[in-house]
Formats: sequence, structure tokens, C-alpha cells
Amino acid sequence: MTTVDDAADNAVTGGAAWLDARPADTAEARALARSFMDGRAPALPGPTMVDVLLVVSELVTNAIRHAGGVTAFRISDRGGAVEITVQDPSALHPVHKEHGDDWQPGGYGWPLVHRLADVTVVPLGDGGKLIRARVRH
Repeated sequence: MTTVDDAADNAVTGGAAWLDARPADTAEARALARSFMDGRAPALPGPTMVDVLLVVSELVTNAIRHAGGVTAFRISDRGGAVEITVQDPSALHPVHKEHGDDWQPGGYGWPLVHRLADVTVVPLGDGGKLIRARVRH
């Protein structure tokens, strides 16, 4: 079930400063992020929007596939950066998988997120963890 709080009480700022949601899957997270970013002024440059949507996809996919699901999702745009926050119920830190000369499936998303964004992992103990990624624009 999706729940959304688009911070409508921030109307004074010209629109929501953030979007809080609990997307059911990766496609829904991307759609929520795109809808939120399309409503912001000024519009993000196309390449930045692509980077934001890719980071959203990778973080939400990893939370679903490896960490028990998404327990919270937030996207905000301030200070020259889009910040994507994904919370999951696992206290385990994401693993950086090393690939040798042979192509192996999986393990490419986490390094990709690090190439596109400044990433912080915030342990929450029994509450899992938050992963915060900032894509500058």
C-alpha cells in the first residue's frame, strides 16, 4: 500500500519541499519521484533527472531484493541537490561486490549509486537502516 505525504503545508515555498511515501515496488517509486520532480521549479536538467531516477530504482530494488522491503521513502530537492532516502528493516550494510575479469550477474547497482550520488548509510539498530543519496544539480 502506498502512503504519500507531499508536505502540502509548505505551500508558502511554492510547492512541496519533499515527498514521503511507501512505494509497493520500484516502478511505483520511480513514478512518485518523477511526479514530484516534474512539479518542482525550476525543472531539473534531463541528465540529472535520469540520474535521480536511476538512483531511486537501484536503492528501492536493493531494499526489496536484499533487505526485506522499503519501510520509508523520501525525496526532496533543496540546496542544489536532490536527496533520496530509502529506509529498510535490515541492519546489514550494503555489500560492494567485487567482479573479476569474468562477467557475473548482480552487484553493479551499489557501485553505480556511488558514482552518481554522495551516499550515507545511517544504522538504526533494530529499526534497520537509512540510505541517503544526494544527486547534485
